[in-house]
Amino acid sequence: MRRFLFPSEPWVLPFGRNSRGLRITSHNGFGLSPRYYRIVQPVPQQEFRRCRFLCQGRSQRGSTIIDDLSLSSPSVALGTDSTIYALSTAPGRAAIAIIRISGPACLQIYRALCPRARDPKQRMATVRALYDPTQAPSPNTLLDPSALVLYFPSPRTVTGEDVLELHVHGGPATVKAVLNAIEKCNDVIKSEHDNISQSSSFIRYAEPGEFTRRAFMNDVLDLPQIEALGETLNAETEQQRRLAVRGANTTLSARYEDWRQQLLYARGELEALIDFSEDQHFDESPQELIGSVSAQVAILRQQIRFHIQNASKGELLRNGIKIALLGAPNAGKSSLLNRVVGKEAAIVSTEEGTTRDIVDVGIDLGGWYCKIGDMAGLRSSKNEREKIGAVELEGIRRAKQRALESDVVVVVLSVQEGEGGSPSQLTVDPEVVEGVHACQEHGKSIVVAINKTDRLPGSVNTRDEAVASLSKQVQALFKGLTDDRVFSISCREAERGTELGSLTTDPGNIQSFLQGLISVFEEIARPEGIHENDMHDISYWEDSLGVTHRQQSNLKQCLEHLERFLYETKTTENNDTDMVNAESDVDIVTAAENLRFAAESLAQITGRGGADVEDVLGVVFEKFCVGK
Repeated sequence: MRRFLFPSEPWVLPFGRNSRGLRITSHNGFGLSPRYYRIVQPVPQQEFRRCRFLCQGRSQRGSTIIDDLSLSSPSVALGTDSTIYALSTAPGRAAIAIIRISGPACLQIYRALCPRARDPKQRMATVRALYDPTQAPSPNTLLDPSALVLYFPSPRTVTGEDVLELHVHGGPATVKAVLNAIEKCNDVIKSEHDNISQSSSFIRYAEPGEFTRRAFMNDVLDLPQIEALGETLNAETEQQRRLAVRGANTTLSARYEDWRQQLLYARGELEALIDFSEDQHFDESPQELIGSVSAQVAILRQQIRFHIQNASKGELLRNGIKIALLGAPNAGKSSLLNRVVGKEAAIVSTEEGTTRDIVDVGIDLGGWYCKIGDMAGLRSSKNEREKIGAVELEGIRRAKQRALESDVVVVVLSVQEGEGGSPSQLTVDPEVVEGVHACQEHGKSIVVAINKTDRLPGSVNTRDEAVASLSKQVQALFKGLTDDRVFSISCREAERGTELGSLTTDPGNIQSFLQGLISVFEEIARPEGIHENDMHDISYWEDSLGVTHRQQSNLKQCLEHLERFLYETKTTENNDTDMVNAESDVDIVTAAENLRFAAESLAQITGRGGADVEDVLGVVFEKFCVGK
């Protein structure tokens, strides 16, 4: 519970479900968003001046006088807060449609729609007939003969307010009639309550994301949880679902708040050094105190660095892993793409240069969302007669660029039939070698698929020796490539797999290749920091994969301020606190301000803590549908 200072005599305010606290707004100079508080004890004016900086949500050792006052919807006088409603299920014809209502007028709406029925039991499903609220109940005013009604009293609801759900028949006409009837409840309820303004819409249709926004304002959800909710609604693959579920709990939010409290405590130490160094005795010298704070900040900086890095890995799961199929013309890139996606996504032809532009296909591969790109083949002209045309050259340029932008590059090589009875061999075009080396220099994950192994002598089960020889040849060509990154496949055998009968359960070794790809995905998405800090187990760093792009941006801002703080205090990279320059004066005021800015960056993530986060809320909530 946050605490703040306030300069005044004690105010006696009732406290409970049916009370309201003092409304403090930003015009008082505290920089606070409108919230409700109760005053529990006075603070001397001079103490208030000394601790004025605490009024923006910062803490210090000493007295505190204002506690947050929790509000629930029954405490809101009828007419002061609007009640919202919306269709929460997808529009269109369906068996059932759910209409959600949230606000203080839930029971009044229920009584208007069900005039002859008793109030529903809390949190229990009840079957009711719904009628037009503006007319007497009759067969002609019946809207739905058997709707399922659920009433949830605040504060333990999805919004923190009273919530009423109407599960009606999903026909478009029925849904439209019930929605219109809820709007008509405005006039019915206003006629029964004189304290409601006749010109205002006490009951109105919800704005996009307004249910979730109310959950945030009532402390039911915080911003990281809301972002995870959005990801849950958009998850299409198993890995995306797992990532969203991890963010649905309060683990990350609690972590951000813990970091913020550490920074507030560290800043309090420095503020104490500023305010009381002349008239108070400290157990530590100023240099030792600054060094101790700097060491704690340096540890926090490293954790934030890892979280920023892992946020980029989490983006792979959200947005999809980009895979580029790189190779010479007619190596079998298009055939491999078709075998992986299970349909004819790309044109397959013996004519070189069939693929000119990039063909991107999205696929769920073992729970991982991937974007596989089939591209133009890379080749160099052997003589003037084989001069490459301008269109094909542009395709080659785009292929190289797409490979450098990918997360995984699959190099497709093909076995060439020997001439004159000579054994089959593996030839690699210099353009392909150059392209792979460029990808390796940029840190891309390389996987090699040796295609057309059906050209090797012997049967499917007796080619192991030849395949092993080709694998060594490839590893010699591309330094740093390991055995588990080289696969032998045959798209032709995969295509005619049913003809092979019981010879193999994996015709063409396509499934083995895909399992190898999944292993590569797991490796590149493995969170950073697991082996760097024994204080945390693997789940700590796996949770950091749930850091969203917005959170990552705020963490980068926080990290920037921490770097400035450590520069101001002259802390070395290896956290050696003895290296603090005791001879020169450290600008403690500037250093403390950097900690304040860093703490506010963390407050922007959760939407709590006194920072100005109103501009953040609109960005988060606008992504939700009306029913959320």
